[in-house]
Amino acid sequence: MKVAILGDTHFGIRNDNKSFHDYYERFYDGVFFPYLKKNGIKRIIQLGDLFDRRKYINFYTLKRSKEYFFNKIIENDIRMDVFVGNHDTYFKNTNEVNSPELLLEDYKDNVFVYSEPQDLDLDGTSVTLLPWICTGNYQQCIDHINNTSSQILFGHLELVGFQMYRGAVNDHGMDAKIFDKFDMVMSGHFHHKSSRGNIHYLGTPYEMTWSDYDDPKGFHIFDTETRELEFIQNPHTMFQKWFYDDTAWESFEKLDEFNYDSASKAYVKVIVKNKVNPFWFDTYIDRLEKADALDIQVVEDNLNLQLENDEDIVDEAEDTLTILSKFIDQWDTSVDKTKLNTFLRDLHHEALSVE
Repeated sequence: MKVAILGDTHFGIRNDNKSFHDYYERFYDGVFFPYLKKNGIKRIIQLGDLFDRRKYINFYTLKRSKEYFFNKIIENDIRMDVFVGNHDTYFKNTNEVNSPELLLEDYKDNVFVYSEPQDLDLDGTSVTLLPWICTGNYQQCIDHINNTSSQILFGHLELVGFQMYRGAVNDHGMDAKIFDKFDMVMSGHFHHKSSRGNIHYLGTPYEMTWSDYDDPKGFHIFDTETRELEFIQNPHTMFQKWFYDDTAWESFEKLDEFNYDSASKAYVKVIVKNKVNPFWFDTYIDRLEKADALDIQVVEDNLNLQLENDEDIVDEAEDTLTILSKFIDQWDTSVDKTKLNTFLRDLHHEALSVE
């Protein structure tokens, strides 16, 4: 049996931004559901954080997510099993009040929501679904982990030592050794796709913040018989970086060679390495604007730094977390720097999510 594994969907991300709904729709209408239909896949496991907001739902978000996602599940006669993630719960110490159970009653014949640990049979293969672990269900989850005979676990886990998003390693949470008994553990929660040992963080289906730039996104197909995990990449991007350097251009006609249309409906960051002709630069920006880019930011490389390559330029121009971390490391203070780093990282990620 082949099952589609879908990571954190975060319907309503970025303050219920319409452009992100449009972006999500391009993925589901053009990539996800066509793939499932073509390959006869009728089962989805969603790894939590189905909705973005913990406290309430925006009516526009509910309408749009029904149109491009939940209604398509019914139309294609698909069953989806989803367990509660931390963004789905109203309280922090219990999963009792959660948005999927409250909002998806109309889909109860196709969408099954689990707020407690559950074992499922997938065509003869037993798997464990483990929702967000909080103080209220911690012992129940540990007991289930210890007692289940399943060799495969799907969860929404916060494990030490894995990257939350690229370049930001989580320094708190549970020890991965707790899950050593399982042959495979597939988890949501962290948005960067990574694997170590039997633990596989599957990432998100699409980009949500600048932290996701150039970080492959998509969904997975899990074969219960062979236990193979295949990654299907999402070709659509929301964040782009364009590098500008007109010192090597021979003429104005060079501006005609760029595919400005690829910036349509995207957030664009222009990294200026060299700019000697203001008219050429203004024309370049004007064409990006006419291509219907959602937002254009210009980052001038005038930091007088010895940068060896484009990646260095991006890091110096954009990596707020690195700047904050270096400042804290050099700061003479009695405050616990690890806790402060964690707090600022979470605050930065939350700010990116609602901007």
